[in-house]
Amino acid sequence: MAVDFGLQGQVAIVTGSTSGIGHALADALAAQGVNIVLNGLGEMTAIEKTRAELAEKHGVEVLYHGADMTKPDQIADMVKAAKAEFGELDILVNNAGVQHVAPIEEFPIDQWDLIIAINLSSAFHATRAAIPIMKEQRRGRIVNIASAHGLIASPFKAAYVAAKHGILGLTKTAALELATFGVTCNAICPGFVKTPLVEAQIVDQAKARGISEEAVMKDVILAAQPTKQFVTFNQLNGILLYLVSDAGASANGAAFSVDGGWTAQ
Repeated sequence: MAVDFGLQGQVAIVTGSTSGIGHALADALAAQGVNIVLNGLGEMTAIEKTRAELAEKHGVEVLYHGADMTKPDQIADMVKAAKAEFGELDILVNNAGVQHVAPIEEFPIDQWDLIIAINLSSAFHATRAAIPIMKEQRRGRIVNIASAHGLIASPFKAAYVAAKHGILGLTKTAALELATFGVTCNAICPGFVKTPLVEAQIVDQAKARGISEEAVMKDVILAAQPTKQFVTFNQLNGILLYLVSDAGASANGAAFSVDGGWTAQ
């Protein structure tokens, strides 16, 4: 039997939610009766199909805002649009992310700048815009999708590791500033989930290391996770729903590892 987390009628923005982890998290929130603002990349016909299907499936309102996560003014406009449309903003999930794999001395400067902008700075800009709304409501939930790489490092991922470590620092700072306003901020640190991003990493890692994609899967990707299994979307959904519900009200400034034991090593 499905668990009711008491979120009916709330409003959530989920960045990077047109595919992958973000879409799964948006779907889980919509299943609880949360109205959703989707955001992300893709072909507009496909995005509209995703938006309409989500709304019909769960009987909620679903909007799409095409804010470019490298543009602070567009991110602020997305938050403003959510408040204008729904009159409130209860949940912000900062999920948008990109990846590039290369040795530090060969790491393209433009890729460093892009990854820091999308994986770290966009979360700051969205949080900055959402805080006044949540403070006024005296309630809000901010959940940052970090990574096991927010806690430990791997070679060839300098920008991603730096950004995800930064996300945890931002999470803790926001939690301390907002603690007396009924607003919490936490991070989820997944291990490897088989998303399009990870599938691309497999290809890139194979090139960077000079080994086959099969060897990357066996000896690099899942070698890090003691369970030898990818983390599933449903396993991430469960911790998200806990954190945004009243049950998670005392979880604040924490990083929740969902990585099959990777960071326990």
